[in-house]
Amino acid sequence: MKNILVIGAGLSASSMLRYFTQNAEKEDWYIKVVDQNADLAKAKVAGCDRAEGFSIDALNPAERQPLIEWAHLVISMLPARFHTEVAEDCIKYKTNLITPSYISKEMVALNEAAEEAGILIMNEIGVDPGIDHMSAKKILDEIEEKGGKMHIFESFTGGLIAPESDDNPWNYKFTWNPRNVVLAGQGSAAKFIQEGQYKYIPYNKLFRRTEIINIEGYGEFEGYANRDSLKYRSKYGLDDIPTIYRGTFRRKGFSKAWDCFVQLGATDDTYILEGSKDMTKRDFINAFLPYNLHDSVELKLRYYLKIDMDDIVWDKLVWLGIFEKEKMGFTEDVTPAYFLQKILEEKWALGSDDKDMIVMWHKFVYKMDGEFKEINSHMVSIGEDRTYTAMSNTVGLPCAICAKMILNGTIQMKGVQLPIHKEIYDPILDELETYDIKFTEKEINPPVMYLEPARL
Repeated sequence: MKNILVIGAGLSASSMLRYFTQNAEKEDWYIKVVDQNADLAKAKVAGCDRAEGFSIDALNPAERQPLIEWAHLVISMLPARFHTEVAEDCIKYKTNLITPSYISKEMVALNEAAEEAGILIMNEIGVDPGIDHMSAKKILDEIEEKGGKMHIFESFTGGLIAPESDDNPWNYKFTWNPRNVVLAGQGSAAKFIQEGQYKYIPYNKLFRRTEIINIEGYGEFEGYANRDSLKYRSKYGLDDIPTIYRGTFRRKGFSKAWDCFVQLGATDDTYILEGSKDMTKRDFINAFLPYNLHDSVELKLRYYLKIDMDDIVWDKLVWLGIFEKEKMGFTEDVTPAYFLQKILEEKWALGSDDKDMIVMWHKFVYKMDGEFKEINSHMVSIGEDRTYTAMSNTVGLPCAICAKMILNGTIQMKGVQLPIHKEIYDPILDELETYDIKFTEKEINPPVMYLEPARL
C-alpha cells in the first residue's frame, strides 16, 4: 500500500481528493487529509474507507513530521511561502513532494539535497502554473523536432465565470483567492521582450495596455501582462526568442473599469486607512477624492477619473454599490485593498448554481524553411458546480495524475523539477483529455505577424 498525505483541503483540493478516493482501491492507496478545519478534511474524503481527514497545525513541525515520515508522497496545498518547510521535512524523511505553486529560489536551492535523498519535488503542476507549461512545451518541442525556430510565444490564462452564469456588468466573479485578484500586478513593473526589445509596463498603466483575443465559440477576451514573462525563456528553452509575453485574461471591458480603482488608490495594501472601521462604502471612495463642499461623491469621482456621462464604466462602478451609505462592519481599521476586497466579495461571489470557467490560449510563431508559420492553441474548461469547479479540476487533476505516476514508478527523475519534460506532460495531458480538459490547435495561414500597437 502507498500512503498519500494531502496538506490542505480547500477548494482547489476537491477534484484531486475525489480522484484519489475513486482510485484508492485500484491503485492500493491510503490517503490522509489534514486541514485546520477537521470537518472540511473529513467531508472531502467521506465514504472512502481508504481515506481519513482530521485537523493538525501544519505549520507545527512536531505535528507535521510524523505524517510526512508515514507518507510515500506529500501534496502541499498550503500557501506557497510554507512549501519550503514541508520540502525540508520531505528530504529528511525521503518522501516525495508535489506542490502546484510557483517554484521559489529557496525551493530551487534544495535540488541537490533532494537528489541525494532520492526523492522528487515536483512544483508548478496546477493550471497556471502547470497545464500552461505542459501544453506549451508539448507544441514547442514538436516545433523544435521538425526544425522550426521560435520567433513569438504568447500565453494567456484566466479564471472567469462561465457564460451561463455571467449575469453582472463586470462579466466576472471570484473563482479563486479574492485577495490575489485585488493585488494583481502590484510589486513590480510587468516586463517582457518584443522583437528583441525589453518592454516594461508600470502598475499604474497595466490595465490600460491590453490585448484583445477572440476564442471561437466564447467571444472576445482581453489580456493584461503578467509581472515577469522573461523567466519563462529559460524554462522553455527560448533564451534567444525575440518575443515572449504572458498575461491574464478578463472579459472585454473589465480592465478599463478596474483601472479606476488603481488610479484612485483603492488597491493599495501598504498602509492602514485610518477611521476605515467606521466608514461607509461611500466614505471609502470619498476618502481618495479632493475636498469639495458642494459636489457629490459621484460628481467628484467622474471629474477625477475623467469618466464621461455615456461611458459604460460608470454602470459597472454603480452596480458594485460603492456609493451606498452602508458600513462594512469592520472591528478595526483596514488597508484600502482589504476594504475594496470586502465590497467586491459581496457582489462577485459565486451563486449556488454558478459555474466557473478556465480559459487558456497560446500563440506560437516560428520560422521553418525560410517561412513564418503560426499555431494558436486554446483550452476552455467549464466547472461542474461550486465544489468541483473548473479551477479545482484544472489545479487538482494534474497534481493527482502526477502523484499516480510518481507512486507507480512512471516518473523516475529526482530533485526539484517542473513538468516540462515529455515523459511527464504527455501522459498527464492525455489523461486530462478524458476529463474534457483538452486543447484545440489551429494553424494560422498566413501567420499574423503584425506588432500590436498596445505593446510597441
